[in-house]
Amino acid sequence: MTKAGWFAYSVLLGFLCCLVQPFSPAIAATSKVIVVEVDGIISPATSDFLTRSLKQAAEQDAGLVIIQLDTPGGLDTSMRSIIRQILASPVPVATFVSPGGARAASAGTFILYASHIAAMTPASNLGAASPVSIGIRDPTDKPDSDSGKKAAGDTMTQKVTNDAAAYIRSLAQLRGRNAEFAEKAVLEATSLSANEALKAGAIDIIAVNIDELLQKLDGRSVRLDNGTTVSLNTANSEIVQIVPDWRTEILALLANPQVAIVLMMIGIYGLFFELTSPGIALPGVAGLICLLLGLYAFQLLPVNWAGVALMAAGTGMMIAEAFLPSFGMLGIGGVIAFILGGLFLTDTGIPQFDLSIPFLIGFAISSALLIMLIGTVAARAHKHKVVSGREEMLGMDGVVSSVVDGMIYAEMHGESWRVRCNEPLSPGDRIRVVAMDGLILQVTRSGPAAITRY
Repeated sequence: MTKAGWFAYSVLLGFLCCLVQPFSPAIAATSKVIVVEVDGIISPATSDFLTRSLKQAAEQDAGLVIIQLDTPGGLDTSMRSIIRQILASPVPVATFVSPGGARAASAGTFILYASHIAAMTPASNLGAASPVSIGIRDPTDKPDSDSGKKAAGDTMTQKVTNDAAAYIRSLAQLRGRNAEFAEKAVLEATSLSANEALKAGAIDIIAVNIDELLQKLDGRSVRLDNGTTVSLNTANSEIVQIVPDWRTEILALLANPQVAIVLMMIGIYGLFFELTSPGIALPGVAGLICLLLGLYAFQLLPVNWAGVALMAAGTGMMIAEAFLPSFGMLGIGGVIAFILGGLFLTDTGIPQFDLSIPFLIGFAISSALLIMLIGTVAARAHKHKVVSGREEMLGMDGVVSSVVDGMIYAEMHGESWRVRCNEPLSPGDRIRVVAMDGLILQVTRSGPAAITRY
């Protein structure tokens, strides 16, 4: 081939490359796979952990994030936060319900539907996604046909249920999955096994483990929400496991209403003890830290602030009972207000996020007893006679020891003090302190001079 032929061939090849590149169906992804395990209730700690994990995956240019999921459900606010992060993720997200026996119930079903890839292991299930909220009956319950009227909670039930059904339907339409089952999972609490879900088009893949999942995903194209199409290259991927760190563990501990109440009450105890017995400092510092942690824990939870106000009022009444005896009325009222506040504090329908009546009664009574005990000890301490300082000198008796150049000195408690009196004093005169001016005592004569016998 001549030089002119080679030149023409090169120009033609370059032109064809320019034509092909814009219509390339996918962008090759990197081979790193991030695996994040979520086992348990969907909580604020879970949301924070997954948010940071997805951010880390994007920073490491990972090709895929696998959420290994096993959950009975959780808080709606945490679930929606996780879904927003998945939808905005620049890295494809595959939710894998695993290991065998795992489930993606309630909030887990929503997360599975929101993911770019939905996978399950055999002997796992999904569904039962009926919403549970404050004062809401089970959406599968039928209204009383005899009365012909809707129960008070029916309107709120329909509102929340229809909102959840529309939400999961939109996720199903976004990912091209079975929207009919998704709505039934919300409206009728329907569940499916892994095989049933695959046949129904609710999930994409069934795999025994992560290795098999990666093999089945290799070469699959995934369209991200930003419009980019990604071709997964997972056959020989480097798997990086992200485990919960100390921050997640602390958030999981704080996102518990019982822990939040205990922290708040310890804070109140500490500050109360510091105010009644100032000078120690440690109870005040520890109390302030615990009180702030307790308030932060309440901020994490879907609490009813009317319940918090009732608990605070109850605590205030119990403290008042320690200083203003009211024949027990303030104390009893405080215990009742504390218990009612705890009952109204959270009502999620999830045992891990609700307070039991036995816990509230026991904690309220023990709090009342402890506060009254601290108040009684503090009151007794204030009634004790002062044994040091300015107050201790007033009213003290002594004896004039000497008079030198017009300055009078007296013995007081074995110490020599300079004294001043409005009448002449002689050595041996008995005196009594009536005032104190700096280091000079103002005294009066309290008796005749002591008779010295030789």
